[in-house]
Amino acid sequence: MTSESSRTNPASKAIKPRIAVVGAGGTISTLSALGSLDLVNYMAFGSMLSVEEVISAVPEAGHFASIAPVAFNTGSSTSWGYREWHSLVKLIHRLEEDHGPVDGIVILHGTGTLEETAYFLNLCLKTPKPVVLTGSQRPLSAISSDAPLNLVNALRVAGSAGAQGMGVLVCLNDEIHAARDVVKGATSRLNAFRTPDFGVLGEVNGDGVNFYRRPVRRSYPETEFDIASLETLPRVDIAYSYAGEDGQVVRALVAAGAKGLVVAGFPGGRLSPAQRDACQQALDAGVAIVVSTRAGSGRAHLAQDLTQSGMVAADNLSPQKARILLALALTVSREKTELERIFAYY
Repeated sequence: MTSESSRTNPASKAIKPRIAVVGAGGTISTLSALGSLDLVNYMAFGSMLSVEEVISAVPEAGHFASIAPVAFNTGSSTSWGYREWHSLVKLIHRLEEDHGPVDGIVILHGTGTLEETAYFLNLCLKTPKPVVLTGSQRPLSAISSDAPLNLVNALRVAGSAGAQGMGVLVCLNDEIHAARDVVKGATSRLNAFRTPDFGVLGEVNGDGVNFYRRPVRRSYPETEFDIASLETLPRVDIAYSYAGEDGQVVRALVAAGAKGLVVAGFPGGRLSPAQRDACQQALDAGVAIVVSTRAGSGRAHLAQDLTQSGMVAADNLSPQKARILLALALTVSREKTELERIFAYY
């Protein structure tokens, strides 16, 4: 176990870590025009603060770090995709050149796609600095907002010695999660972010930052994915399994130009007969197929007939994270054995 300053208050340190705070919009940066009881309509009837304004609204943040604000995006994370991820990676790679040396990086992000951004960064960043994503379930203007403490705790994690070499981290609700494993598992509860299979990496408490385990899957900066010159990624879509699924969704996605498909299969990684036939047609047309599960946790266990047909198991990655890894993997290889290796390593 590693802890922050041997369980002492980091505000008492003579030298505070210098942390870059990247403003990427989201609920954590939002003020509602409808007042402190608005927990629903703040995005439509509110204003998005700059990163400097968010930091100013939480003066306690300065107790734990010397903060370098970095503007990036103001808006909802539901609009994010590869263009935003690519730009964010470039910003982080030139961050110290533009803003001076830092000890860590905190990214303020909307919770809708936070888990996907975190995993993408975990696969593509080349910086050795700790990177921590945080957001909030309630806007900054709300009564009992979680935004201020989430910001403070993310700063504490990014400046802690224990965050080194842990991959991209996600910190909300006093919990520290690995980017690969965390999912948003509730719409509005403060404990929405969870790691269902393995649990948290650590906690942020009043007396310190404490880590209890380390991720073992490969993460930044030692990954094989180089997106510096990639304007786009191969198109990868997600098809969902459900009772009565007739394979038409798979065929439509292939017709739309998908180079890879992730199937959110029935628990365990099973497909309907019609969906399996449609996937076989896609495989025959050169489309890569990865099978995840819609269950919410657990590994996809593919029957021998699926693996022999050319499909690849997503391990325990959620469908949305399997989509990211498959898109990146297709920039390296389209061979089934290589795709299997990549899904086993990451």
